[in-house]
Formats: sequence, C-alpha cells, structure tokens
Amino acid sequence: MEPARFRVSPRRPHRTARAAAPHHAWERYDDATLTKLRFRDLGIKIAGSPVQRDIAQLYSDLARRGLRFKPHVWFSTEWFSPDGVPGIAIPFFLGHPRLRRLEARVAGRAEGGTRACRLALLRHETGHALDTAYGLRRRADWREVFGPASRPYPRTYRVRPRSRGYVLHLEHWYAQSHPTEDFAETFAVWLQPKARWRRDYAGWPALEKLEYVDELMREIATRRPRNRDRSLVAPLTSNSRTLREHYRRQAGWHGLGEQRFDVWLAAVFAPPARGRADSPAARWLREWAPELRRKLAGGGGFHPYVVDEVIRTLRQRAASLGLCLRHSSKRRSKSEVIALHRRVIESLLRRNHEEYWV
Repeated sequence: MEPARFRVSPRRPHRTARAAAPHHAWERYDDATLTKLRFRDLGIKIAGSPVQRDIAQLYSDLARRGLRFKPHVWFSTEWFSPDGVPGIAIPFFLGHPRLRRLEARVAGRAEGGTRACRLALLRHETGHALDTAYGLRRRADWREVFGPASRPYPRTYRVRPRSRGYVLHLEHWYAQSHPTEDFAETFAVWLQPKARWRRDYAGWPALEKLEYVDELMREIATRRPRNRDRSLVAPLTSNSRTLREHYRRQAGWHGLGEQRFDVWLAAVFAPPARGRADSPAARWLREWAPELRRKLAGGGGFHPYVVDEVIRTLRQRAASLGLCLRHSSKRRSKSEVIALHRRVIESLLRRNHEEYWV
C-alpha cells in the first residue's frame, strides 16, 4: 500500500491535565451494529485517547536517555513501524475502551490492553523507527552484532527457549525471529525505566548486544535523524473497510499453532455441558496465574519468561475451546493445572525449540 503523502505534527500532550476523552455515538452500539462501521468513520484521534499518556511516557523515556528522536504515531489496524517511515502505527482498538472490549471478545485478546503491555510494544516499535530514522541496519557494526537485515523475513520461525543469545521482552521469544526484531527487542530492554539489564543479563551472550546498543545510542543521541519522513501509512482516516470485514479477515490467524496442547488440556478440563452452570477454565486460569507463577518460576525453577509464555498460551487455548473445570474441588483442579503447565514447559524445553507465526 502506498503511504499517504501528507505530513502531520504530533500534538504534544498537555503537561498539567489530561485531555478529556471525546464521546462517540457508537460507544452505545452493540457489537453487531458497531462492526458495520467503517474504520474511517470511527473518528478516533491520539489526543484524548487512552494511549496519549503512554506516548508521553515514551517520549519522556527517550529524553531521559538523551535521545532527541521522537517517532510520530497514528491509528491503523495493527501494530507496525513501516519500512522507510520512522513512525509507529497503533491498532484502532486502543483508541477507545469500547473498541478494546470488542477486540477482546472477537479476537480473544487485545494486544496492548494493559499499560505495561502498551509501553513494551511502543518501545519495541520505537526500535524499528529509530533504525529507519538513522539507517542503523546499514552499519557494518550493526550487521556484525545482529546479522544482515536483508535476511528473508519468515512466516514462521523456530525458537530455542534455552538460548541466552537474545533478550526476553515480547512474547514468543520474538527477538529470535529476525535480525531487525533482535535489535528492536534489545533496544526495548535497554530503554526500560529503571532497567537493570547488566544485572539481569550477566553471563548471557545477549549482554554484548545490550552493551552495543548502549554505545550506539550515546553516539547518535544528539544527531538529527537522516530520515524525517512524517507520512502516515495505512491510517484509519483512509480505510473504508468495515470492522466486520476486518475481523473476518483476521479470523483465520488467531490460535494458529496452539492446537498441539489440546489433548493435554482435554485431560484436565471438560467441554461445556448443556443445562449445567459451568466454570470457564480461562477465567480460573487467569485468577490462578499468580499462584502458578510462584510455583513454577519460584518453586519449580523455570524461567519466568517461559512460565508466562505457557500460562498465556494455555489460557487462550482453553478460552478458544470453551473448556470448563472438570472437578468441583478447586484443590484437585489446581493440582492438575499445575501438573499440566509443568508438563508443557518440560516438553518445550526438552525439545528446545518451538514454532511461531509472525
């Protein structure tokens, strides 16, 4: 898609008071009526939206690190930083709580639904935008550390959960998918406030990448970017597709590759039965998540990143299948759920690879 060739200046958030969120007639629509709307008719803007505060935080983080670069942002249909444009597209459903609830119901989750997740994604995409702005991937030292950016981008990639050559930031061991993602993930870890990356990655080969990013950012901190294109790529304002059409296109992409745990899940949980008040497994897995983390990452000795990855995957798959608790005894259910998660983690680490879609 050709980028829209007009330029915008990001509105600076007010420093003393947050802008009031605008009201829209569609806030009261039911899902069926809401999804008949076209994207361009939603009328959402960054100013006054839930993400305005997050963008202000991102700019503050960059300034704290001495970087003068500030990527421009706009709403589109998904997260991305386009090739050739040093900016960040944010998915439409983060522009309003009503749209976020719709996304969660239809797609199973709203990526960036919590502030911590939004900031993690913004830091990652800023890494891509910074790469574009300064042409970092063309540097010989960048290629030596991360590999050639010209490497074909895979539709699927296989990861090594035990590898210490990559930082752990976004889900799915995303740094392992491609050199540009490796850089973006490393930059995101480096940018985090109060980051203790030297301590957290002590003894890891990934620490060398973080040290390189630290040196590189000091080098370019006060330089003006080579690429200052402020174009908007695939903005909502020019998208005539309806939300229903969008979700129909996306339907085939959710849950790909997660079916491999279905047999194990079915042994622990039960399908919903008619005429019975069932307890949704996904709801209980969400409530038990803190306890699962403590038992698996603390007492179990598994890396917290691996634990969170498995907890999230099994919860989403249980929701997709509509599974319910099999036993009335919560103690018995918890015991079986902990054993299930431990089995999945051990299987994953024993094979030392997993496949994910990008």
